[in-house]
Amino acid sequence: MTVNITSIKTSSDGAWKGDNPLNYAFPLLILQTTFVLFITRFLSLLLKPLRQPKVIAEILGGILLGPSALGRNKEFMQVLFPSWSTPILESVANVGLLFFLFLVGLELDLATIRRSGKRAFSIALAGISLPFLFGAAFSLLLRKVINGEDRVEYGQYIIFIGISFSITAFPVLACILAELKLINTQVGQTAMAAAAFNDVAAWILLALAVALAETSTETHQSSKLISVWVLISGVGFLVFMVVVVRQVMKWVARHCSNINTYIWVSLGGVMLSGFMTELIGIHAIFGGFVFGLSIPKDDGDLAEKVRERIEDLVSCLLLPLYFASSGLKTDVTKIQGAAAWGLLVMMIVTVSVGKIFGTFMAALLCKIPPRDSLALGVLMNTKGLVELIVLNIGKEKKAKMS
Repeated sequence: MTVNITSIKTSSDGAWKGDNPLNYAFPLLILQTTFVLFITRFLSLLLKPLRQPKVIAEILGGILLGPSALGRNKEFMQVLFPSWSTPILESVANVGLLFFLFLVGLELDLATIRRSGKRAFSIALAGISLPFLFGAAFSLLLRKVINGEDRVEYGQYIIFIGISFSITAFPVLACILAELKLINTQVGQTAMAAAAFNDVAAWILLALAVALAETSTETHQSSKLISVWVLISGVGFLVFMVVVVRQVMKWVARHCSNINTYIWVSLGGVMLSGFMTELIGIHAIFGGFVFGLSIPKDDGDLAEKVRERIEDLVSCLLLPLYFASSGLKTDVTKIQGAAAWGLLVMMIVTVSVGKIFGTFMAALLCKIPPRDSLALGVLMNTKGLVELIVLNIGKEKKAKMS
């Protein structure tokens, strides 16, 4: 049965009245969530002897559900993951991601990040610059060997490829550090701070690429300033959160005797912060993360109580949906032939060498021990679905063909 997205209904009247619950949004979402949880939990148990964090099972589970494996069965996709349900699943998944990044920010101590800020900034700068240069060089090869690539305007093309090479998968890194209980170690905090600097710079570059794509097809000169406005607005938002919102949350913590009221204010602040960063042009997850950082950690145990109330719901129920929704859009079977696989291996090696070596050298210059420097390089090389977001944005913008 084909369902028109404009006529989607939330719940059915039940099978006894002739309704198929799978044609309605809420019961289908329940079944999708149950199936995703079963698959990811099963894979997690299989990978446990290999000491792999749960997030690896969630990523593999998402790919397994997509067109790379189970999704090749059209009937399976039509029944369990019809196209009309995709926006609903992705919306719920992104809410989970938003709150997970809030929990990460809630667990991090802003004072500790401030102490390692200069070091983290230097590591992030090297960790994004060298891979970006490698990506720019590799794009020359791609334009020659991939049919049609040479018709894309080079300025936009080099930025999109460079960003996809240099960006760190911040949500995946956060998942791994949280799973391995490393998030409050020196290496973990430096990696998170550097990844935050790295990804903010990458989103600003992405805004520049989008501006270039738009100005190549539009006559409005004002669109050239989009990236500048994103930068100014992002800095203003960060300052406002750290200076104003942090003081407001301190006042609420000291004058609020009801923990439920404090939790209500916190959850509302996460949603509003995510909306504000989306309004600016930066991904909503950074709004949630910055709001988590803004909550004071030294006013009793309120922050810990907030974390305890929502952590299991977010990490065990909502977060797997994010990886599943992204895996549904990933088809690795499109890589065919020895040449394509060889190019893929070459790309992976180039990305990894640039990221790990750049971070490693910068960490050594910051007087971090070699073993910890190498660990930082590997952590900063965490790749995942953020790169797919960048490339999908580039695809959607339909860069001007020369």
